[in-house]
Parts: sequence; structure tokens; C-alpha cells
Amino acid sequence: MNRLAAVIIAFNEEQNIGRCLASLQGIADEIVLVDSHSTDRTAEISAGFGCRILQRAFTNYSEQKQFAVDSASCDWVFSIDADEEVTPVLKAEIRKLMQMETIPATGYCIRRDLVYLGRHMRFGETGNERILRIFNRKFARFNGAVVHEKVELEGPAGILKGKLLHFSYRDLPHQMEKISGYAARAGEALAASGKHYPGFWPFLKFKSTFITYYIIKGGFLDGYPGFMWALMRGMYASMKIARAIEINKTARHA
Repeated sequence: MNRLAAVIIAFNEEQNIGRCLASLQGIADEIVLVDSHSTDRTAEISAGFGCRILQRAFTNYSEQKQFAVDSASCDWVFSIDADEEVTPVLKAEIRKLMQMETIPATGYCIRRDLVYLGRHMRFGETGNERILRIFNRKFARFNGAVVHEKVELEGPAGILKGKLLHFSYRDLPHQMEKISGYAARAGEALAASGKHYPGFWPFLKFKSTFITYYIIKGGFLDGYPGFMWALMRGMYASMKIARAIEINKTARHA
């Protein structure tokens, strides 16, 4: 039987981590949690589930997750976020996969649905998102992106039928806090790559992004949560452009 390590990075996730770890019971031979010196009960709760806890100052998402992967004792790895939950169907599918004598692919994508403001979202590009999460680390590495990191895989990738549930934000203030951090890092990456934007671009980016998620992708069908999701997506898109503009202006006047 193949052995599977679940790897998680976390910072102040006491409201989510218990749900995530409970859903991993019965499929993970090892759980490695890389904690960025949380000030809440994240480490305490994780210890109660038998996790191997490593403390590491946060650098960026790719580096943090790759460190977690490298720290595992198993070649097969399940990279899962602290605010995600494995559904029963997915759990059964993973268990069956790991019991195979020969696993046919080097990695597997998992569909993910968003639970947002108490609603299981269906539209606005929030459902059936496919993400490469289970892989043989001999053939995979994170791509180095500062945010929105991805796994680069050598060899064939399969798709599992079961789903992850994503409880990304506790409430709107928490979402605003996370968006601010993501936008700052993404804007810095854009400026570092030499991207330049005119001053009116944040407005146009907000407008086009909101229309895309609310109208074109059908976010309005999810009611109030669908409206707020499109609004926040627009804010993030415009804020990262604004941050890049700010950095470029500062550099020109230095």
C-alpha cells in the first residue's frame, strides 16, 4: 500500500484547522503542519490530531508549501489548505487510490467548491475549480509564485471525482484583511516583473472583473453572496494594479 502525507501551512487558523484535520482522518499516514508562529490555538489544536508541527517564518506561499512537502516522510503528498475540508466521497476515493499496487498518474486534480457567507456557491466561477493537490513529490514542485502558487508536474495528471469544500473567509472583515495581503504581494510581483499601468487602469480592472464574475459567470444566481463575491474579486483585481502603480511611482521619484 502507498503511504500518503497531508501537508498544510497555517497562521492563526484555529477556527478552521480542526475541521480540516478531522476530515483527513483515515487517509493520511502523516500530517505535517508548517505554522508561521500562530498566536492563537492553531498549534494546540493540531497537536491534538497528532500532527508533526514545524515552525517557520512565512516567506511566500510557494516556498512555505514546498518546505512542507520536503519535510514529509512520504513521496505521495496531499497539499491541503487549513480552510478546506475533504468530503466523504473524496476521502473514499483517495483511500482507494492509495491502495492501488500501481498508481497510474503522477498527480491528481481535485474539484473544489466554495462555501461563502454561509452559502455553498454554484456560480461565479466558484464551483468545480480543479486544482492539482495529490502528487508524487519526485515529479512535482511548486512553481515559485508569491501568491496563487501552482504545482508543476512531470507526467500525466488524473482527475478525482470527489470534492474539497473551501471555507475561505470567516466574514467580510476577514476577507478584506486577506485581500489586502494578497493584493500587496501580487502588486509587488507585477512591479518586479516590469509591468506598468496607466492611472485609470484600476478602475477599468474593477469594472471588468465585477461584470465578469457577476454577469458573465452567473454570480447573480447565488444571490447576495454572489454579489459580494464579484465585488470582492473586483476589489482585489484593482488593488493589486494600484499597488504596482504605487511602487513604480515611488521608484521613479527615488
